[in-house]
Amino acid sequence: QRATLRSVRTQAAEAPPMATEWFQKTISLPPYKRGCHVITRKVYDALPELSQYEVGLANIFIMHTSASLTINENASPDVPLDLNDALDRIAPEGNMYRHSDEGPDDMPAHVKSSLMGPSLTLPISGGRFALGTWQGIYLNEHRNYGGGRTLTVTIQGTKRSDGRSYPPPGAR
Repeated sequence: QRATLRSVRTQAAEAPPMATEWFQKTISLPPYKRGCHVITRKVYDALPELSQYEVGLANIFIMHTSASLTINENASPDVPLDLNDALDRIAPEGNMYRHSDEGPDDMPAHVKSSLMGPSLTLPISGGRFALGTWQGIYLNEHRNYGGGRTLTVTIQGTKRSDGRSYPPPGAR
């Protein structure tokens, strides 16, 4: 086994260096009603630079404390509804919270946001997110009137060596 490991290390050391590049962009999303919303297409449309990357990682971060991001099924329209209903059962509105200055939906929104999380790290492969067949990016709006939301996307990866871009998702 040692010979095999040395062989792999030697091959990796002899491979030509691949330039890793960083890219960052802010994406503004329109207001969404309270609930869970598949936003994969909106992220792709706002991020044409993604198509230049052969391989890498993308971190998508929502810059708010009462909304969150997650990956979940994108095929059935019932999944976002059921997900939102489950979150409402976990963190219901009510007078049990001390923090109520911004309305009865505010503190439950903070709880839901903490449970779901503010960021996603997604692999990039061939100019697109390496998501499973039925996976989509969700914006979870936990406020009744949350307003527009802002995402910061940071990409670290290697661009195509020929300088071209991959076709956008859906065009393949």
